[in-house]
Amino acid sequence: MAPVSLDAIIKEFELEKITDFANSQDIQISVADVTRPGLQLAGYFDHFGPDRIQVLGNMETAFLDRLSPEDRYQRLDALFEKGIPCLVLTRNHDASKELIECSQRYRIPILRTEDTTATFISSIVKYLNVELAPKTSLHGVLIEVYGEGILILGESGVGKSETALEVVKRGHRLIADDLVEIRRVSDKTLLGRAPEIIRHLIEIRGVGILDVKELYGVSSVKMQENVNFVINLELWDENKTYERLGVQEETTEILGINVPSITIPVRPGRNLAIIVEVAAINFRQKQMGYNAAKALTDRVFGSAIQS
Repeated sequence: MAPVSLDAIIKEFELEKITDFANSQDIQISVADVTRPGLQLAGYFDHFGPDRIQVLGNMETAFLDRLSPEDRYQRLDALFEKGIPCLVLTRNHDASKELIECSQRYRIPILRTEDTTATFISSIVKYLNVELAPKTSLHGVLIEVYGEGILILGESGVGKSETALEVVKRGHRLIADDLVEIRRVSDKTLLGRAPEIIRHLIEIRGVGILDVKELYGVSSVKMQENVNFVINLELWDENKTYERLGVQEETTEILGINVPSITIPVRPGRNLAIIVEVAAINFRQKQMGYNAAKALTDRVFGSAIQS
């Protein structure tokens, strides 16, 4: 788990720098929790997490305004002394003289946003939960097909990128090609995206690098998507028996989460794009409670019993 620089957070949320010590790139945030230091301003610091972003909203600002300048400085100094990474003022609140003095003394940035406190905290916690989530990188392709995030895995040269390009031509969307960054954002959810340097690009052997967004428009790409289903492509093996009915349920483990998956053998003449589309529809159908393979099994055994 890599920390997030304060500079990245400032850019993401377009925060105004009230005090700036040119150290925002060096300040690293490693926890997704955010604190409104109401109790701390009242003098209670037990169980306080000094590594969290501190946010002052209406209540905290109103409380500080009621104090004398000397008392206000003491309360703020005690907070800044703990080594907090930064302090954010919401609703465009003004920074008091004492607040700026404490900021300068400890070289801790003061930032400001026009968002309400609840909105800002909700947004930044969601952002940090994603950025700080356990992650891994897989060699594959991530596409969105009928609203489902489909991760295509397989050996190099098996046809992952060509399949993804054909799927995109059929009206679906590309998230990542060649290298997929996957983050575990909850106990049941995996989120995939492309590294920024290769975002929206796809490599087709013999043709080269293609910019999917420029070729097919902005509707053909997406920044990130949940990994709902995994398709494993492998070259056809005559000595291997492949699943024909779809009764057996396969899974692929990614970051400790078992993701539903299937294995598709590849050989000349198979239209992989259509197979991927059908697999996505069939997966959604199963999620909604209908399994064609089980329905066929019930019919067969039902007919056998009646006869």
